[in-house]
Amino acid sequence: MQLGVLGLGRMGRIVVDRTLAAGHDVVAFDLDDDAVAAADDAGATPVDSVAELAAELGDEKRIWLMVPAGEPVDAALADLEPRLDGDDIVVDGGNSHFEDSVRRAEETDAAYLDCGTSGGPAGAELGFSLMVGGPQWAYDELSPVFDAVATGPEGHDRMGPAGSGHYVKMVHNGVEYALMQTYGEGFELLANGRYDLDLESVARTWNNGAVIRSWLLELCEEAFREEGTDADELGDVADHVAGGSTGTWTVQEALEQEVPVPLIYQSLAERFGSRAPESGRFSRRLANRLRYGFGRHEVAREE
Repeated sequence: MQLGVLGLGRMGRIVVDRTLAAGHDVVAFDLDDDAVAAADDAGATPVDSVAELAAELGDEKRIWLMVPAGEPVDAALADLEPRLDGDDIVVDGGNSHFEDSVRRAEETDAAYLDCGTSGGPAGAELGFSLMVGGPQWAYDELSPVFDAVATGPEGHDRMGPAGSGHYVKMVHNGVEYALMQTYGEGFELLANGRYDLDLESVARTWNNGAVIRSWLLELCEEAFREEGTDADELGDVADHVAGGSTGTWTVQEALEQEVPVPLIYQSLAERFGSRAPESGRFSRRLANRLRYGFGRHEVAREE
């Protein structure tokens, strides 16, 4: 299969590499010439514009967008739209709001697949978890590529109609917020409790057979190993947790649907609270470092 990839940042480049490794052809474009050159070196066919990407893909275009949510997605679609028809497929692999995905599916001549993507850059070797919304035929057509980009056939599925993929990913991120907060609070109590504990050792022990073992807990162990576990746990990692858009969307949707999500709401409030001056909470500092662990987001550090 031939896949066009528009957007060659950290996540887009992983899509390129895993698709190539599975034996498919990739046509690659980005506004950054260096990113295009790097994809060329990896074996992709480089192009200099959206028009050239569409021309290279021929009559039945399969295009994966991996650009930031919001206006960049609409701008990419505006460039593509004159070159698309009902036989083409566009995948939005970013963190778009599900209602935007519904609108784009209605406005775009091509079949539109909203693809929630979890795993982050740190999960590149294993592959991603892909939550896909949109037409069944388009999902089936792209399944070989989804097999390549995900952990395999079990790592992706069609969630339902347009918007459902990004809806499921939105709720996934809300759950992620709450899990990070829970681990942070538990380790904060251990760090300030009755015993002088080696938190790396605690995390490692829990990760071997305990009910609460998980990849996030493995990343806690990594954080303590790399940043330190002395009295001033986590070295100079700041109490500042970035992000929050998908968690906000989750809480807003819960309010509209009258579904109580107190843990997700509280974890979002803690994230916003971390931006107040001199907050200093250990749980937030750990959440800050965990975001680097799974997404390679920059770690805010104390000055």
